[in-house]
Amino acid sequence: MAEPKAAYSKEFLKAVEVGRPPNIQRLFPNSKALLVSGKVIDRALIAKGQAMTIAANARNHLVIRGVLKAAQRANAAVIVEIAKSEGGANAYCAVNYWNLARQVDAVCNELGITVPVAIHADHYGIKKAEDVERAKVEIPSMFDAGITSIAIDASHLPDDENLLANIELNPFIPSWAGLETEVGEIKGKEGLSTVDEALFLIKGLNAHSIFPDWIALNNGTTHGIQASDQGIQVDLTASIHAALEPYRVSGAQHGTSGNSSQRLKEIATKTRTTKANVATALQMLSWGVEVNDYGNAVLDGEGRFKKLPGEGVEEELWEEMVAYAAEKGWSGGNYKKLNLPFENKILGQPREVRERMARRVEEFVYWLLTEVFNAADTAPLAISAILEAGSHDLGPKVGRMEDPAGWTEEKIRERARSLDKNEPGPEGDFDD
Repeated sequence: MAEPKAAYSKEFLKAVEVGRPPNIQRLFPNSKALLVSGKVIDRALIAKGQAMTIAANARNHLVIRGVLKAAQRANAAVIVEIAKSEGGANAYCAVNYWNLARQVDAVCNELGITVPVAIHADHYGIKKAEDVERAKVEIPSMFDAGITSIAIDASHLPDDENLLANIELNPFIPSWAGLETEVGEIKGKEGLSTVDEALFLIKGLNAHSIFPDWIALNNGTTHGIQASDQGIQVDLTASIHAALEPYRVSGAQHGTSGNSSQRLKEIATKTRTTKANVATALQMLSWGVEVNDYGNAVLDGEGRFKKLPGEGVEEELWEEMVAYAAEKGWSGGNYKKLNLPFENKILGQPREVRERMARRVEEFVYWLLTEVFNAADTAPLAISAILEAGSHDLGPKVGRMEDPAGWTEEKIRERARSLDKNEPGPEGDFDD
């Protein structure tokens, strides 16, 4: 059955004309997909108020289809993203930094999607000095391929090195692009971010005329499959966001899996969060694994993922995936490594199977957007922001307020030594 084609309004067509960044116009000159800067999405959610939208990690192509269908139904501005571990140079997914925009653009045109979509490079990790030099080459290549928003994640480094890495890499990011920064490596209930650390990072960036759209915190959750229900610390998040209010930076909530819908509603209503990352749950849903209200995969009596008959991938393919994981010694969260070797087999299934995979993602994301995140009807707000600006570049939300003389490299290192910070948390794989 053919997908219904949406009618293109005058406002939408004008937004396509003026609101697509230069890289998107160059790559897709004849497209009617409204791929936009992350700034546009952030402004739409701010305009709605007490709302955040999904930043969906597209670990396979069918997740992209499901997310975009849900966004269209909800009339919501959304973000489609991939993280460095998922889609960087050493990826475990076939979807990557360099083909994500092409896939999203193709699906938008195929299905007549008329909501704005940002293409976000999530968790572009900087863990050592050599990573900074490589990033100076790689980041421009990603924007050449259609990325419209990026998260520079140097949170694994000490606070001074985190700030300095952000400053050094900023010239390689287009000024119109969405920008996310991060403080406090995501690592669970220990080592939580502090107000002092967050202010240090944002003030230091402001002094160098760098104005992030979002800040991600270690506010009490982890990525992937959760080991506990400790979850996001709403009060901590709210207090840090309140302290940052003069700098107009929004929150980016990582690791939403493992948190109930009620807690996610509180993040939307009680904090300044506008971006909520969802990764593992979407992967599991597409495969046909049962997922609970916390976004966690349900296990059977023997500790294995509970695959629902008639949902997700074909049963024979699922058995092959399970056997492959066992052979590799992968379990739990490491099932994510199945994405790369099985993408083509997934896409080679019958149409009805592929459609049910995408549909399961669609229903979950639609529920999040409309019932949990309060993101419904934010697409017109994003389009209005574009038309009001008359441009793809909405500019910063705030100007420089900090004195650059107080934020030289020497003074940054001096300030960092006196920061109020929590003890580091446990080590682990917390890339997405």
